[in-house]
Amino acid sequence: MLRMPLIAIAALWWSSLVAAHVVITYPGWRGNNLHTNGTNQDGSIPSGSIGIDYSDNGTVGYPYGMQWMYPCGGLPTAQNRTKWPVSGGAVGFQPGWFSGHKTALLFVNLGLGTEPLNMSHNMVPMFSINGPTNDMYPGSVCLLQVPLPANISVNVGDNATIQVVEIAQHGAALFSCVDITFAEPHDVAEVNETNCVNTTGTDSLITYDTVFTASSLSAASSLFLHMNAFTAALPTAGALLFAFFML
Repeated sequence: MLRMPLIAIAALWWSSLVAAHVVITYPGWRGNNLHTNGTNQDGSIPSGSIGIDYSDNGTVGYPYGMQWMYPCGGLPTAQNRTKWPVSGGAVGFQPGWFSGHKTALLFVNLGLGTEPLNMSHNMVPMFSINGPTNDMYPGSVCLLQVPLPANISVNVGDNATIQVVEIAQHGAALFSCVDITFAEPHDVAEVNETNCVNTTGTDSLITYDTVFTASSLSAASSLFLHMNAFTAALPTAGALLFAFFML
């Protein structure tokens, strides 16, 4: 399991030639899937690429980047797991290491078992973030108390995977995971400003929105009323037009 402080991660990213996407800073990270491989020598995408390409010698390439691949950004299950509280705990990540991520939708999901096939257990309601710029930015998010999904119970020693999904404003999904073993809280790595923080600087401030609000539902209701009135009037309008052309 890969674990690095925020400063070390930032240094790694800024030194990379390829723009990255989202990194889980706490409780850990399945591995570095920030790089793009499988491109041509000049950096272009191979003709006919389908996102994951297989060469004649059996190697795998991700010319568009690994993080687009479900469920965990092209990486297999980690051999070294991270301990996470059996009653729920913190999840921290940095979402803005790619252009086009000023706004995004975020999901935090749980998959049960050592190699879960189902990552659809929502741990928190879907939420929206607003970053300081549409270019790359160094802001981070810390959810201090992420609960277990509703109607899910686990025991100390059980394995699971936490999946963070970021839906970019152009509609594509980015996947990152951390493989965990549930443990008593006193056996879990401490949460502090080096691994889980909500940044506040002007170049890294991230604000949050709920996706569904009372005002948006009212607006939607109004829209549907207008649409219903419009569609209800269509038969009458059609009949009048037909009568006009028959004259």
